Amino acid sequence: MGDPTLDLTNRIALVTGASRGIGYFIAKQMAAAGAHVIAVARTVGGLEELDDEIRAEREKTGKGEATLVPLDLVDMEGIDRLGGAIHERWGKLDILVANAGVLGVISPIGHVEAKTFERVMTINVTSTWRLIRSVDPLLRLSDAGRAIVLSSNAAHTAKAFWAPYAASKAAVETMTRSWAAETQNMALRVNAADPGATRTGMRAQAMPGEDPLTLPHASEIAAKILPMASPALTKTGLIYQAKHDRWVSYQLPA
Repeated sequence: MGDPTLDLTNRIALVTGASRGIGYFIAKQMAAAGAHVIAVARTVGGLEELDDEIRAEREKTGKGEATLVPLDLVDMEGIDRLGGAIHERWGKLDILVANAGVLGVISPIGHVEAKTFERVMTINVTSTWRLIRSVDPLLRLSDAGRAIVLSSNAAHTAKAFWAPYAASKAAVETMTRSWAAETQNMALRVNAADPGATRTGMRAQAMPGEDPLTLPHASEIAAKILPMASPALTKTGLIYQAKHDRWVSYQLPA
């Protein structure tokens, strides 16, 4: 699945959280479109499975390749080294998909343990900033740099019991918006993607009583997000809502 008209041949794409869920299928579909995908995740087994699928597709079509990077995004110096390694090998980065994130816990805010709150902020916010800092110079060297930062409607709804996750995504969206404003006169396009409710492990953790078959598969949502990496994209500083298949400003409707 993916946009058969999208050509990412010779594009270098970095995807975090690529071992499962939406990140896995974005990485797989970008490779199918011709990209060389730098797949980052903690889970080595998931990365190896992704690599096997990309290799199998390449044998049939001749398209796509992957470089696997087992990395826990709490390793801030590791994120810094990643940017340096990309520069040394390719001299640029064409696409960033900042997808990795954790839910934390669904709980009254006063009951959230400090270590849980700190982990949500570290993975969802601090590591995203560190990643942006590491690869921003590389994206500027691309003829059509594209940054896609995964967000959530939780950033706007501020539902009860979702405080840590909602706060982290609100922070990520604000960083994304500022980054887009800083680069609006460049070739780099920076946008956020709100996937909506999706059949993933994180969704199952958040809503254990929900029937997952009522939700779109992660591959379907990945296919909707994929065009945000197109060199032809002109939009910047917006949110793409995959559930509704539409672009919106940061002032979302009620």
